[in-house]
Amino acid sequence: MAALGWQVSAWHRLIPLTWSLIARQTAQLGEQKRTTALLLRKLTTVSSGGGLGESPFVEPQKCAQEPEHRTGLTQCLLEKQRTAVERGKIVSSLLDMGFSDVHVNELLSIQLGTHPQQLLDIISELILLGLNPEPVCVAFKRSPQLLKLPIMQMKKRSSYLRKLGLGEGKLKRVLYCCPEIFTMRQRDIEIIVGVLKEKCLFTVKQVTEILHRCPCVLREDPGELEYKFQYAYFRMGINHVDVVKTDFLQYSMTKTKERHMFLERLGRYQTPDKKGQTLVPNPLLKDILRVSEAEFLAKTACSSAEEFEVFKKLLAREEEESEGRMADDESLEEEEEEEEEPEEGEEREP
Repeated sequence: MAALGWQVSAWHRLIPLTWSLIARQTAQLGEQKRTTALLLRKLTTVSSGGGLGESPFVEPQKCAQEPEHRTGLTQCLLEKQRTAVERGKIVSSLLDMGFSDVHVNELLSIQLGTHPQQLLDIISELILLGLNPEPVCVAFKRSPQLLKLPIMQMKKRSSYLRKLGLGEGKLKRVLYCCPEIFTMRQRDIEIIVGVLKEKCLFTVKQVTEILHRCPCVLREDPGELEYKFQYAYFRMGINHVDVVKTDFLQYSMTKTKERHMFLERLGRYQTPDKKGQTLVPNPLLKDILRVSEAEFLAKTACSSAEEFEVFKKLLAREEEESEGRMADDESLEEEEEEEEEPEEGEEREP
């Protein structure tokens, strides 16, 4: 009986020792696992080219962020690959349209962030209007904002220009001299066309020729454009056909008046009468406006540069005085109108 009691007492003393041993072994096992994992990470770093002491401990949060970073990098690479494929298609399409490698590189260099398909759509519209690759490149160089136009606006403007007769290759000169014809308001173009048709009485065909030969008229003030035609028709005796043939409307009003009035005062130009006749033979318009000032003085006016300079100063002074008188007359008319208006409470006399 005494022996049995001693065995029970010994068993109770073994229980705390057993649990203590299990706890120590568990702690050692966990430490061993962490040590093994750390060594594996270091070995992985060494195998990839890094030093054994250069691999810091990677926190769990950074490990969680790595998949997101990889996803973003993958998307970026896919986007670049897609852009490269699209660019290759655009280059191939431009070459098929007849553009040279030099032209293609120029167009892509002035692309200004425009989507490649946008570039191709706009160029296609210009080619359909009858333009060749060379003027297309020149137009984009002179006016890169053409590439930013919405394609629907481009299509509508192309349709409107065809109605004006500016298709079939006639647009080359217009686009070179006035590339903003695609970006300016259609209402402004309609106003200029209206002045030529209704105020100056040009035919539809003549209006098309003027827009083709003198596209700079699209930038003109409507009132000044009308005055320029009236000066040619009434002061110089030039008819509608000659205005179109000689490209008269492309020259500035200052240059025209200086040379014309200088010839008048020299007795070398005379306004034709109602029958179109003059007492002296008038020089051709091309010999007045198309030539340089030196050639004009030597061959047409037969005068010196000094005399022409003095005349231009006198003419400018006369113009200023005339404008001053006109302003005074207008202010006087306004004052007279104000005096004629009845005051409040007074009735206008019958």
